[in-house]
Amino acid sequence: MDRRTFLTAAGTGAAALSLGTVAASPAGAAAQPVRGSHAPLLLRWFRDTYRSIEAMTTDFGLAVDKIDVSGSGAPVQSRQTSPTNIGCGLWSTVAAAGLGVIDDDTMRRRLERTVRAVEKLERHHGFWLNWYDAHDGSVLTQWPGTGDPVRPFLSSVDNAWLITGLRIAADAAPALRPRIARILATADWSYYYTPYDPADPVAGPGQLRGGFWPDTEEPTGHHYGALNTEPRMASYLGIADGSLPADHYWHLLRTMLPEHEQEQHPQGSYVAMDGVRVWQGHYTHRGRKIVPTWGGSMFEALMVPLFVPEAEWSPRSWGLTHHRYVRSQIEHGTQEAGYGYWGFSPSNIPEGGYQEYGVDAIGMQVDGYASNTDRTYTRDGEPLPPASAFTNGVVTPHASFLALPYAPAEAIANLRALDRDFGAYHPGYGFRDSVNVGTGRVSDYLLALDQGMIAAALAQAIRPGLLQRPFRTGGFRSKVRPLLAKERFSI
Repeated sequence: MDRRTFLTAAGTGAAALSLGTVAASPAGAAAQPVRGSHAPLLLRWFRDTYRSIEAMTTDFGLAVDKIDVSGSGAPVQSRQTSPTNIGCGLWSTVAAAGLGVIDDDTMRRRLERTVRAVEKLERHHGFWLNWYDAHDGSVLTQWPGTGDPVRPFLSSVDNAWLITGLRIAADAAPALRPRIARILATADWSYYYTPYDPADPVAGPGQLRGGFWPDTEEPTGHHYGALNTEPRMASYLGIADGSLPADHYWHLLRTMLPEHEQEQHPQGSYVAMDGVRVWQGHYTHRGRKIVPTWGGSMFEALMVPLFVPEAEWSPRSWGLTHHRYVRSQIEHGTQEAGYGYWGFSPSNIPEGGYQEYGVDAIGMQVDGYASNTDRTYTRDGEPLPPASAFTNGVVTPHASFLALPYAPAEAIANLRALDRDFGAYHPGYGFRDSVNVGTGRVSDYLLALDQGMIAAALAQAIRPGLLQRPFRTGGFRSKVRPLLAKERFSI
C-alpha cells in the first residue's frame, strides 16, 4: 500500500533541563521528563528536527509531505501536502518556541502564515481534502511526478491531526484564536459518524467512517472500529466538542469480537460501561496482556498520547498497555527477529516507496504489518518463525521517539545505535525516515508526519505537557477524562 492509500487509512525549556537520571517509568505511570546528561542531546535532536520542518515549509506557509536530502545542496521539497502534514508543521513550531529554539515573535509570524494559508484551502462540510499543492494551496487532481489521477477525499483521521495542530496554535498564540475559532466552527464530527443501531450493529456500529468522496458524497465502505489506533484522536475531538456522543468511545473495539477471525483468539469478557455492552478483550504477547492495534505499528498506539494524557488519566488501563506495547516492539526487534534494533511503524521504504511496518503479533489484522520488506508474519497457534526468517528489518527512528515516555534509556540507546551503525542521522535535519538494518540502506527522505511525531515526542520528553494544554481543558477535561478514568481493560 503506498502513501496515498495509507493516509486515506510559554517561556523556554531551560528549567526542564535540570539534573537527574534517565530511568524507565514504572508500568502504568504517567510520562516523566528525560533529564540529566541526555537533555542536551535531546535538545540538539529537536533543533535539527525542527530545521527539517523549516526546510519543508513553503513560502505559501504549508509543510510539504516530504523532503529529499540525498543531494549535496538544499533539500528538495515535494509538491504535495495533506492536512496531517500541515498540523505537524503547526505543533512543531509551537514546540520550537516552547523549547527556546525560536522566539515568540517568530512563532507568531510562522503560525499566522500557516493559518492564512489554511483559510484559503478548499473545504467541504468544514473539513479539508486529503491532498493539496503545498506551494499554492490548489487541490491536487493529479499526483506529482506520475500524473496519476487523484480523487479528492475527506479523511477523518487526517482532519483530526490538522485540527489538533490548529488547537495547539490557538492556545500558543492568543491573537490567532478568533480566526482559528472561525475555521473550526463548521468542522462537525457527526458528518463522519454512523449512530449506533442495536438492531443492526453492523450497519450502525456507532463509529466513524474512514472518510467521504465529496464529488459523490459516497462514504468509505469501512468504519474505524479499533480503539487503539490513531483515528481515536478524531473520536476524542468529537466527544470533547460535543459533536459525538460519549458512548461512541465504548463502541470502539479493544479487540475484534471473539467469534471473528483476527490475528489471535482474544481473551476477556463482556462488561457494561455506561449502559453499553463492551467486549473487554486482550491479546497476549510474550506473556504480556495488551490491547492490540490494527496492524501492530508504533504510531497507531502512541501518537495520540503525545497530546492526550491517556497514561495519566488511565494509569491501570491505557498506561499499562502503552508500556507493554513498547516492550513488545523492543523484544520483537532484539529477540524474536534478532535484528539488534527495534521500532516498527509505517514509513518510507529505504529503497523507495512507502509501507506499513509493525509487529504482526500485536495487531488485529491477519497478516498485518510485518517488520520487514519480505513480510514475515507470525500466526496464532503456530510456532514463531526462527530469527533467520526475519530478513532485512526496516526500523524507523520515529518509533523510538514515541517510546521515550515509556522506555527512555532504551529508546535513546537504539537511536544512537542507528546513527552509529548506519549513519541514520543527518547532521542538518535530524534522523532520516528509515533504515533497512539487513542491507544497511538508509532512506533519502524525511517525512513531515514522522518528523512531526519526533518533534512532539521530544517536546514531551524535555518539557512534559508543552503541547498538551489544549487537551487537558474544556471538553477534554469534562468529557474525555471521565471516560478514560472508567476504562478497565482486561489486562
